[in-house]
Amino acid sequence: MNKSMLAGTVLGAVAVTAGGAFATYKLVDSGPEYATVVAVEPVKETIKTPREVCKDVTVTHQRPVQDQHKIAGTVIGAVAGGLLGNQVGGGNGKKIATVAGAAAGGYVGNQVQGRMQAGDTYTTTETRCDTVTDVSEKVVGYEVSYDLGGVPGRVRMNQQPGERIPVKDGQLVLDPPQG
Repeated sequence: MNKSMLAGTVLGAVAVTAGGAFATYKLVDSGPEYATVVAVEPVKETIKTPREVCKDVTVTHQRPVQDQHKIAGTVIGAVAGGLLGNQVGGGNGKKIATVAGAAAGGYVGNQVQGRMQAGDTYTTTETRCDTVTDVSEKVVGYEVSYDLGGVPGRVRMNQQPGERIPVKDGQLVLDPPQG
């Protein structure tokens, strides 16, 4: 055997051995293909949506008062009271009864007109609106606890992962395959 053939055989054997070792190393050391999912917690966001709620309500209004000082009721009451007081007694007693009747009648007429004005109302229907806020929750992601070859980890994902997460080159594959 000549030297070049011997060198070629040795180099070939070394190359085959190195290639086999590399292939074996690559297969053995590539690590797990999947991480095991231990727990999944939904991450929620609170959404507040305002909206207007309107309803018709009956409203009672007081009519505008024409005689704020109740002069008409006072005068009519005083005249009626004076006439009634004038029917009582004689002489100075008649004069005192007339004045007292006029004073009492004026007071009563004033009060009667006040009650009548307070009771002079009308009703209308009005639309009243309020803003209310609807509250809801939306899942925006998932906090995932996993075990990758005995090493625990935690990651946020956009979708629920299922029971395991694919691993490529020692890294989690978090994006779903494009289809």
